[in-house]
Amino acid sequence: MLKPIRTHLTILRVFVFIALGLKTGLLANAQETTPLINASFGGVVLDAENGEPLAGATLQLAGITHSTKTDRQGHFQFVTGQNLPVTLIVSYIGYITKQVVVTESPITIELERSAASLGEVLVTSRRRRELLQNVPIPVSVVSGTLAEESGAFNVNRLKEMVPTVQLYSSNPRNTGLSIRGLGTTFGLTNDGIDPGVGFYVDGVYYARPAATTLDFIDVEQIEVLRGPQGTLFGKNTVAGAFNVTTRKPTFTPEGRAELSYGNYGFIQAKASVSGPLSEHLAARVSFSGTQRDGLLYNVATQQRLNDLNNLGLRGQLLYAPSEGWQVLITGDASRQRPNGYAQVIAGVVQTQRPAYRQFEQIIADLGYELPSRNPFDRLIDHDTPWRSGQDLGGVSANVDVKVGPGTLTATTAWRYWNWMPSNDRDFTGLQGLALSQAPSRHEQWSQEARWTGDLSNNLSAVIGVFALGQSLNADPAHTEESGSDQWRFSQNSESPLWQTPGLLEGYGIKTYPSLKTFSGAVFAQIDWAITPQLRVLPGIRLNYDDKSVDFRRETYGGLQTDDPDLLAIKNAVYSAQEFEANIDDTDVSGQLTVAFKPSDKMNAFATFSTGFRPVGLNLGGLPRENGETMLELAVIKPESVRHYEVGVKAQPARNVSLGLTVYNTDVKNYQAQVQAADLSVNRGYLANAEQIRVRGLELDGNVKFNNFFSLYGSLAYTDGMYVRFTNAPPPLEETGGPTFKDISGGQLPGISEWAASFGGEATTRTTSLFGQEGEFIFAVDGFYRSSFSSSPSPSKYLNVDGYTLLNGRTGFRAAEGVSLYLWVRNAFDKDYFEQLLPGAGNAGHYAGVLGDPRTYGVTLRYIF
Repeated sequence: MLKPIRTHLTILRVFVFIALGLKTGLLANAQETTPLINASFGGVVLDAENGEPLAGATLQLAGITHSTKTDRQGHFQFVTGQNLPVTLIVSYIGYITKQVVVTESPITIELERSAASLGEVLVTSRRRRELLQNVPIPVSVVSGTLAEESGAFNVNRLKEMVPTVQLYSSNPRNTGLSIRGLGTTFGLTNDGIDPGVGFYVDGVYYARPAATTLDFIDVEQIEVLRGPQGTLFGKNTVAGAFNVTTRKPTFTPEGRAELSYGNYGFIQAKASVSGPLSEHLAARVSFSGTQRDGLLYNVATQQRLNDLNNLGLRGQLLYAPSEGWQVLITGDASRQRPNGYAQVIAGVVQTQRPAYRQFEQIIADLGYELPSRNPFDRLIDHDTPWRSGQDLGGVSANVDVKVGPGTLTATTAWRYWNWMPSNDRDFTGLQGLALSQAPSRHEQWSQEARWTGDLSNNLSAVIGVFALGQSLNADPAHTEESGSDQWRFSQNSESPLWQTPGLLEGYGIKTYPSLKTFSGAVFAQIDWAITPQLRVLPGIRLNYDDKSVDFRRETYGGLQTDDPDLLAIKNAVYSAQEFEANIDDTDVSGQLTVAFKPSDKMNAFATFSTGFRPVGLNLGGLPRENGETMLELAVIKPESVRHYEVGVKAQPARNVSLGLTVYNTDVKNYQAQVQAADLSVNRGYLANAEQIRVRGLELDGNVKFNNFFSLYGSLAYTDGMYVRFTNAPPPLEETGGPTFKDISGGQLPGISEWAASFGGEATTRTTSLFGQEGEFIFAVDGFYRSSFSSSPSPSKYLNVDGYTLLNGRTGFRAAEGVSLYLWVRNAFDKDYFEQLLPGAGNAGHYAGVLGDPRTYGVTLRYIF
């Protein structure tokens, strides 16, 4: 255990040393390199308070994707291809974004200070850079700087900053990402359906939800779009999208290195370096590595589990021969090797089975006792190793070319995902399920071509085509195997034959699922300014999906016998299955938005949209009824979505911004992941709920009291229910009763009625420390969510209590040079569950995914 940790720490230190060492070389190269282009106009960006130059400020021509940055002296140059005047959007971390009309050159631009928050920023959600306040879409934005300073280095932590986002993960494969309660199915993942939330990094769609468990690498900004997306983005999604933008190569040398230490052996290192390689070629290399000791203790093996062990690397090349076009080549690779994601038994319920089939009676008969009845003792004694190894990476090419009055963007990508797990799904030290493993290999390719531009003075458009191909295969097989104690968990009669020595020991199944999919689409959206105040935005999408699955499951092992009674017992536990399915489908969806901007201080919009999720295929096996496989569940109907939304964005005062959104979403043939007592579908299976509804209200705001103190907050009310689901499996406590249950009117899983995030920051005037200028800061942020159901079918017991988390940080922040922070997360050491899951076979016990305890540490950052 110590050897790999020392090896990785050495790698982190070497990389940070290299990144810092490259500073001298890049600066020297920059001095020898001719500037990329000769600007048609230029100027300088200064701090409005003290007149100091702002190095690295972003300047963007309004309505166009190309941008430039200021140098170390705050100067910039720009070629517009247009005659003055032109409109510039100028932004800089920690300052209020400003829109400037340039009528002469050179020009001096002054920016006023503003604490980092979810405030007025530039977004690319509509495939062009524009002010968030002007976008008629509900979007939450978190800057990369704020995410870094608050310790939100992955989506699981970021969700605490955007209350409409839910993420549940019992391991990277079984990760569900939702927005407003819709998205990925709740519970264990079924690979046969498409995610309902799109996850994009630099325009590339990531098809596997496991990507959301990786550490962010050198992120510039994260945008969370709420509601159906399909007329602006390549992949159709019914709930929303994450649009992650990373920092790009620069023709001005720059770099950063960061090192964090904390309790539980936490160490995290990040580094990036960027600069010119030639007159038209720039490069950027970024690295992230995270390690932490496990938060659970296995009393049987005397080892800690659920540690962090993450490495990630990204390299980029930017070729920009002229202002009219550029090419960005990106390659990335991430590796995770945690000793975990183990879950702790959180409770036991009485089912409707006979007394001898209750969990307490089973473990008493086997002479076993749990190491602790308090899950927050964080003690386990599991006998099967927990591993969640994964490798994820790929390459992409993004080309931007000016074509007429707009920009043509082509994005080509290939990605892979390798999954190497081991789980103890009985959650005990007994030999129940000795093996539960689903090693997999996923590959995807995607191609998107999109034109964005102005058709006339009052008409702009986004027009695109998209194609995605995927293959997912077992590598080499998914395995589930009974141990020596499984007979007692599976026993469904009091026949003494169940106690036949070796009957089920080593008896298992090997599954060979193979999935191939293709998705193609044409999409378009128009923005028509009828008047300066009134705009209409219609959009349409034509989508084609083709999916095929080849599913084969074989039994093996156990006692070799010809006795029909013993064979019947074995078949009651596991049975062979085999089926094929091939289906294609075409769907048309669209949206209509009307936006009204009565003044510069207010922007209102109303949207009606339709969406869909393509047909699903059950890839986790099919349940049985009366001993027969339910083949009719092999193919799951596509979802159909109707969505209504009204929103207002306002600035009632110069330093105050508010946003309010009210929405209603109806989904027919909702694709639900349901859990059954049948051990042969331990991972659950897909089924259609006839109809569900989600509606809610979202309020967010920012207040800047002066240049040194600001607050922000977001509040979300969400009401999700099954309108009609008449053939659902029963909850855990009703196992042994009727096989199916009408849960119409019940609560959807994973949705808190109320959720909120809030924060504030106080800073000092510019001062000097470490021989450099900067500011002292004190910041807090918090997250609250009310209780929620953690069972696909509403349960009296599998409900997570509400909780509040509070985080804080203080230190010295500099735009360049050294910054130092002290930080704490979960400051009050709140015990809470992130998810509850029934044990395999529904014996009555259920496990919990525990939230992190209080953590604290120090971060040192250097920027040049």
